[in-house]
Amino acid sequence: MATVYTYAGANIRRTWLLLSMFFVLLIGVFWVFSYVYADPVILYFGVALSLAMNVGSYWFSDRIVLAMSGARPVAAAENPELYRVVENLAITAGLPMPRLYLVNDPAPNAFATGRDPKHAVVAVTSGLLERLDRTELEGVLAHELSHIGNRDMLIATVVVVLAGVIAIVSDFFLRARFFGRMSNDRDSRAGALMAVIALAAAILAPLAATLIRLAISRRREYLADASGVLLTRYPEGLIAALRKISADPRPVARASTATAHLYFENPYKADAIGASSRRTSWLVKMFMTHPPIEDRIKALRAING
Repeated sequence: MATVYTYAGANIRRTWLLLSMFFVLLIGVFWVFSYVYADPVILYFGVALSLAMNVGSYWFSDRIVLAMSGARPVAAAENPELYRVVENLAITAGLPMPRLYLVNDPAPNAFATGRDPKHAVVAVTSGLLERLDRTELEGVLAHELSHIGNRDMLIATVVVVLAGVIAIVSDFFLRARFFGRMSNDRDSRAGALMAVIALAAAILAPLAATLIRLAISRRREYLADASGVLLTRYPEGLIAALRKISADPRPVARASTATAHLYFENPYKADAIGASSRRTSWLVKMFMTHPPIEDRIKALRAING
């Protein structure tokens, strides 16, 4: 019988498999381009650029996200109930107390960010505090603390940056392909074949990178749901929160495509619409940052017996 532990373990394995595919795709794209241009420096430069961008984005991720979302710090005296809930969950999870931020927005939602547990941030919208009762709020906050404990901010930063690097390099190759010249050392049949492969890679690699990034995002949401239940020992609170948040039609005003994957639920409400009206098709699911609500609730029901 499936338990929360076996479910979490399966999600971790799938996440690492997807990450491995991502790195293979990245190295493969740079290798093909370096072969076509007969210049191994392209491969070395691509790997070095990816590492440098990941370090920079990871280090400053919390400041960037908080500024983009318009979040402000919340003092303990301003909302003692919120502080008590987060503090109790952090103690249970064995995590440092994160900094708390508030986004003045009527749409109920939340997100976690920060480069590591010692520098973590949990932000909630004013709508979340207004709409949810204590058990529902605990479910959402346990989910966000699980993101912190599972180091999902690191994984999210890595995959977003790698997807961006692949898109930039592919665009550069396409421009060079049509406006520049390739190496004359590759005029053989093998060289021509590699040129065709490189062109296909330049067109398809950004799409593949995006699909892998979204698949990893959805896996981490499932894992955070399962890990959050370990903290509260009350899956019904999280299930009720999912239903209530998905039923609210309002999107988060200052959400963007760069931050959408961080939120508890899709801030554009696209997932909720699919969940509330009909079964979501597999094709639509592939382009979602979050699993459909009905799938998340089904998974929670399954691990709850």
